[in-house]
Parts: sequence; structure tokens; C-alpha cells
Amino acid sequence: MIAIIDYGMGNLRSVQKAFERVGYEAMVTRDPGQIESARGVVLPGVGAFSACMENLGRFGLIEPICDIVGRRKPFLGICLGFQLLFSESEEFGRQKGLDLFAGKVVGFHSKDSLKVPHMGWNSLHKKKDSAFLEGVPSGEFVYFVHSFYVVPEDASVIATDTEYGSPFVSSIATDSLFACQFHPEKSQEIGLRILSNFGRFVASN
Repeated sequence: MIAIIDYGMGNLRSVQKAFERVGYEAMVTRDPGQIESARGVVLPGVGAFSACMENLGRFGLIEPICDIVGRRKPFLGICLGFQLLFSESEEFGRQKGLDLFAGKVVGFHSKDSLKVPHMGWNSLHKKKDSAFLEGVPSGEFVYFVHSFYVVPEDASVIATDTEYGSPFVSSIATDSLFACQFHPEKSQEIGLRILSNFGRFVASN
């Protein structure tokens, strides 16, 4: 079973339905016990960084998330659920994140002639191979909606980048974790392939 963490923000049902479409059962829950016992865990997210961190704390979910990632259980972070994994964000002033990866979250700036938020389809440029990106060639398009992006301190975790004014990190991968700025549940065939890869990885671990 895949647990989709419900902390009051995010496209929970669309993520759940996307997993079901590729043949993997997923439940939406904020119960720490169910999350800890799940074979794979997904942290989605839409909204403000600080509000999401506040909700995670209020529902007692920070420790379970840190424990799950620390134990290298299969983990997928989506959009804000990707950003929350890092040390801090500059959104509305300095905000502390989960600090599971060293790095910060910074904003696009409209003064740079960029439309903010970055919204719509854009391409992925693969920086390394990953089981989570199996069957996803470099140059494939996925769907983004975001005003902030991550800057990891460790470049070795970067799985893909994407061009928007200049390159930004659009996903990271380790041997057990994949986290992406784009929305796989909104990215049609390529997004479903990534979710299927994650589901298959969960089933094999």
C-alpha cells in the first residue's frame, strides 16, 4: 500500500486516482501509524511553504516523514512536497524546512522578464539515470505550477533540470527517494510512467 500524506493541502485525490490508473492502490491518510507502516509514502503539496510546515507539525507528521526518509523507505515528493525536504525557503522571509537535504528554496523574479508563476508544460533534461525515470527520455515535457525552486547543496542528487530563464532543478533522486517540482499526476503519459515506476519500486522493496 502507498500512503499519500494528507496535511490539509495538495492535490490528494488526483494523485490517488493517478496511482490507481497505473494499477497501484494508494490511500490518503494523516494517521502517523498508517504512514509509518505503508510500503511507500508520497508527500504532495500546493500552497505556502510555512503553512505546510505548520500543518505537518500540527498533525504530528514531521517525525514520521523524517524517520521514513532516514530508513530509506520508498518516498515520493511532489511540488511543494519536494521543496519541504530542504533546509529552508525564502518564501515570505526565511522559513525552516524538514532539512532532509541541505539546500534552500528560492523564487523566480518577474523583474528577470519571466512570468511568475512558471506555469504550463516544460521539458526535463536528465542529469543522471534513476529507476524512477525509467522509460522517460531527456526532453520529455511535464506540467509545472510554481513560483519557487530548490537549490541543493549536493549536486549529485539532481536527477533532472529544466530551463526557465536559466536551468533550475526539477527533480532529485536517491536510491529510495524521488522528488519533483512538476506534477506527475497532471503530466499525462510521462507523469503516469513516473508514478508507475514508483509503484513498481515500492512493490519490489
